[in-house]
Amino acid sequence: MILYTVMPEHLLFPVDAAEYEKKKMVYYDGIPFLVQIVENGEYEIVQNLSTNPYHFLNAKYAPGARFPISAATS
Repeated sequence: MILYTVMPEHLLFPVDAAEYEKKKMVYYDGIPFLVQIVENGEYEIVQNLSTNPYHFLNAKYAPGARFPISAATS
């Protein structure tokens, strides 16, 4: 089956609600991120929520990057 739509895949085929409970929004260096906690006590960036395009060019703020929980603010 082929769907011709402009809707993102995650809206058409939602994942389990437990997946959303693992993620939360925090600020790191004054930039908002959607993160999840990994096993060694760090946050892993899932999505950069900044509106500044320069924040997306820095590898430090890329999805998959990790930073200590102590460095984040809510």
